[in-house]
Amino acid sequence: MASFFEGFSALFLGITLVMSSCMVANCGNFYQDFDLTWGGNRAKIFNGGQLLSLSLDKISGSGFQSKKEYLFGRIDVQLKLVAGNSAGTVTAYYLSSQGPTHDEIDFEFLGNVSGEPYTLHTNVFTQGRGGREQQFYLWFDPTKNFHTYSIIWKPQHIVFLVDNTPIRVFKNAESVGVPYPKNQPMRIYSSLWNADDWATRGGLVKIDWSKAPFTAYYRNFNAQTCSGSCTSSNSKFSNGEWQSQELDAYSRRRLRWVQKNFMIYDYCTDYKRFVHGIPAECRKSRFL
Repeated sequence: MASFFEGFSALFLGITLVMSSCMVANCGNFYQDFDLTWGGNRAKIFNGGQLLSLSLDKISGSGFQSKKEYLFGRIDVQLKLVAGNSAGTVTAYYLSSQGPTHDEIDFEFLGNVSGEPYTLHTNVFTQGRGGREQQFYLWFDPTKNFHTYSIIWKPQHIVFLVDNTPIRVFKNAESVGVPYPKNQPMRIYSSLWNADDWATRGGLVKIDWSKAPFTAYYRNFNAQTCSGSCTSSNSKFSNGEWQSQELDAYSRRRLRWVQKNFMIYDYCTDYKRFVHGIPAECRKSRFL
């Protein structure tokens, strides 16, 4: 069954980003595109800027951030997560602006004891307010090989993808009074840190420091954004395809498949949490 799911995940989906003008693809180099911001030599760039690693030990975790800010676009990166007993560790990869009314789009990977699945935690913050969590198990072992984690951020919606399979859509619901991240440019951040006070079974499982250091690896960063009179000459899609493609019928079926079989938490169905009614955006269709 696992090989069946893995085969499905390898299929390419025609999902791209509709922008007001043209697109430019930036095939990244970690030296050029990112700053190592904390953790000392626990954060490393090597292979000529094509590979980056973050490590966590008992003294400190580590992290990096993009040199540039982005306002709409598609962000892709390949990660290979901490292997073995990763309980209590969190590998976070996200977009964020700054300040008390910041916007944020989150991937967080919550480690687990050996043999148990990672939890992929997603969230969207608008104007400083989050609380829009959806969590998933994955249909593969994210520690064995690199897999691609993507964010498509458009004025109309945000799409979270894993190996080009959409797992979540957050639609612009300003029409019903829900703020949407569309005005604040965001940087890309990532960190590997100790979260054993909450990450694994609500903090019941602590980090086994005898297994340290814990290390995650990154490669093939790519940012496709629009700026001025940009072109898509080095994009794998033509201008016409970028301008016209949306989440197609097959992709919508894949989205439903993931949410039916691998979603383990959805704030929109947490009626105990929202005793006075679910949030307004949950009442709108989340499928395109």
